[in-house]
Amino acid sequence: MTNKSSLLLMTISLAFLSACTSVPIQAPVVDRTPLPPAPVAKPAPVEEPKDKEGSYTVRKGDTLIRIALEHGLNYRDLSAWNNLASADDIKVGQVLRLTAPEGVTTAAVAPPPPLVAPPKKVTPKGDKKPYSDNNLADMQKPEGEGKPTEKPTQVASINPAPAPVPSPAPALSAEDRELSWMWPSDGKVIAGFDEGKNKGIDIAGRPGQQVLAAGAGKVMYAGSGIRGYGNLVIVKHSNSLLSAYAHNRAILVKEGQSVSKGQTIAEMGDSDTDSVKLHFEIRQQGKPVDPSKFLPNR
Repeated sequence: MTNKSSLLLMTISLAFLSACTSVPIQAPVVDRTPLPPAPVAKPAPVEEPKDKEGSYTVRKGDTLIRIALEHGLNYRDLSAWNNLASADDIKVGQVLRLTAPEGVTTAAVAPPPPLVAPPKKVTPKGDKKPYSDNNLADMQKPEGEGKPTEKPTQVASINPAPAPVPSPAPALSAEDRELSWMWPSDGKVIAGFDEGKNKGIDIAGRPGQQVLAAGAGKVMYAGSGIRGYGNLVIVKHSNSLLSAYAHNRAILVKEGQSVSKGQTIAEMGDSDTDSVKLHFEIRQQGKPVDPSKFLPNR
């Protein structure tokens, strides 16, 4: 009896041990749900600098000639008033004065020049530059002043300014409304104003035909260094209005010269274009505007 009891107890113990060893061992479960990304802080909006009266703070993409044109000033005067080494010597955030220091006068008017010999019209040369404010400033530099080969042209930012959204032209000032205009040449208008394609009007004519100043003013530029315009004359009429006369055969005025309304300033030609014509523009604060809004009916 004792042997049977011992055998039974041993059997039960073995069965219990077998059951214990058959329990599977499981690794602990770890919750690996990824954490949500941290929110990215948005940069604070950049506020445009507020200019005090008689001053201007340089923005990205600005050039001295653009600032001067927008405020009806000569870029040489603006450079002198701010003690700039050259027209390229401006930086973003720099505050420029827009008025002459006490006792300082503006640039003198140059005496009338001799006639410019008619250049031979050919296709645009490789050294021509596109019509822009910065290139216009380079063309206006006196002979011997720093050239692009000596000092590369610099602007306030290497990235071009975003294209401006077209907006209505600003209202004319009392000075602008008093200006008297006339057609710069006789002839048929063969291309009208289109802000996106044609920044002025094209007038057909014959070689050597007179090109007249559409209004009284002062010659700001006279030369042939701007690509696509050939022999070009730009006249300043007020603090905000300019007129441009392109593709001439010969230029009869020079920079700094005062001209009267109807004065002959050039001879019509076909420089940097495929036919004899006058390309005529009016710009208000540097922005091309429709010349038909200024010229009388004919």
